[in-house]
Amino acid sequence: MAAQATKANMPVVLLKDGAEQSKGRDAQKNNIAAAKIIAEIVHTSLGPRGMDKMLVDSLGDVTITNDGATILKEIDVQHPAAKMLVEISKTTDNEVGDGTTSAVVLAGALLEHAESLITQEVHPTIIVDGYRKAAKKAKQFLDNMAEKVPANDKSTLLKIAKTSMQTKLVRKDSDKLAEMVVKAILSVAEKTNEKYAVDIDDIKVEKKPGSSINESSIIRGIVLDKEIVHSGMPKKVTDGKIALVNTALEINKTETDAKINISNPQQMKSFLDEENKMLKTMVDKVIGSGATVVLCQKGIDDMAQHYLSKAGILAVRRVKESDMTKLAKATGARIVSNLDDLFEKDLGSAELIQEKKVEEDNWVFVEGCKHPKSVTLLLRAGSQRVVDEVERSIHDSLMVVRDVMEYPSIVAGGGSPETFAATKIRNWAKSLEGREQLAVEKFADALESIPLALAENAGMDPIDTLTNLRSKQIKGEKWIGIDVMKAKVGNMQTSDIIEPLAVKQQIISAASEAACMILRIDDVIATAKSAGPPPGAEGGMPPGMGGMPPGMGGMGGMPDMGGMM
Repeated sequence: MAAQATKANMPVVLLKDGAEQSKGRDAQKNNIAAAKIIAEIVHTSLGPRGMDKMLVDSLGDVTITNDGATILKEIDVQHPAAKMLVEISKTTDNEVGDGTTSAVVLAGALLEHAESLITQEVHPTIIVDGYRKAAKKAKQFLDNMAEKVPANDKSTLLKIAKTSMQTKLVRKDSDKLAEMVVKAILSVAEKTNEKYAVDIDDIKVEKKPGSSINESSIIRGIVLDKEIVHSGMPKKVTDGKIALVNTALEINKTETDAKINISNPQQMKSFLDEENKMLKTMVDKVIGSGATVVLCQKGIDDMAQHYLSKAGILAVRRVKESDMTKLAKATGARIVSNLDDLFEKDLGSAELIQEKKVEEDNWVFVEGCKHPKSVTLLLRAGSQRVVDEVERSIHDSLMVVRDVMEYPSIVAGGGSPETFAATKIRNWAKSLEGREQLAVEKFADALESIPLALAENAGMDPIDTLTNLRSKQIKGEKWIGIDVMKAKVGNMQTSDIIEPLAVKQQIISAASEAACMILRIDDVIATAKSAGPPPGAEGGMPPGMGGMPPGMGGMGGMPDMGGMM
């Protein structure tokens, strides 16, 4: 495809030999097919009856999950159009945390329906315009349908957290976990005027396999995966006064090269004594501030450890910077870089600081902080795979609870908002003129792919379920959706299946943007790789340098005859 003939039948070589180009209908078909395959992969993992995927990477590490974003991230997609769908699942995950599978399923459905219009000779640009208008309308309809809720209404937040867990492996423990999630979010939420802001990073999630999910707990404080530095120190301090130090309790080596001439043992001894004295002054400053616990970001010298343990102070060294910030938020301490600056007012407090054994590791728990602005969720489960999946579920759940606190509007789950929007859009489409009307109707059909997938995964008859759902929605019952667990169409509000409006809006935005972008592509040009050995072969030559330039075929400049050799 590298040569294209002009009118005078002169071949014009535009692209390098071996470059591929697919144009027009072919390019669109290929892109749409790739996107549909991605949507099919995650399609079966949608909803409470969705199945999980087992992903094995090149090193043989296994991930078992039904989180759309995780599935697509792990399978390392190569096709350029399919990569866009992976991107929307990633952004949805970062923005709102949940609905990653739905976004991809919806984008796949939008493209599938567009394909049938393209075969009927509707120009892609018209479809794109129709889709954009429909997406805007859909978001308005959802806005009108949503219910405002008080931002810190605990019962609503619990339902939201639980709904997000219904589709995950942790469903049977969702009561306990939802309670933990809501407590965590409520304690780190910051209120300004009437609005709440929640930084998910303030919630530390530690996981450890080895007991049941049920044993997971929330700690009003921080868990450090470190040990106490010295065996002589107390293993437990109650009502601790905590100093957070981010400088090393060691003697600094001098910057310049200094030479010290020592001529007799006496000088050697006084030299070492001086070092010890310096360390002792450091420790005395800590003791003088009244601290009973020292958490240090850098190292602590052996001698300093000895002095600290003599003073009965519990110390931990090499604490991560992110944990130091969280500790400051939880205990109310100020992080001190210079020990001369350490005073009683800089200390934080916690009811209990102790070393506990979690499985085979010793961890330090700083718990019982008064009003912690940073907390820890300690997740447990039977095995590593399960605890990883619990962590992913908790992440989604934390995010949706945060969404509702920041934008306090909710809609029902179970495919009801999608069906509601689809019904409204169909009515609105009738007022449009021209071919856009067709595109808008297809958008409505695509929205229904979500309740359709829910019904399929629940083993219900998809067609009967959808028609039943539509007829009830047209009568104006906006909370009617698919109750997957009971395998029937019912009122979602009474089943407590509710979701944040923010998630639904994000799904529609992300999916329609990706679909429009893929539809507008009519030419795919892939440049050729240079014909060299894989990088690193041939004694470390740079990639593409080994072997001859492409098209030389190894025959001193004759046209491509590589195949004949």
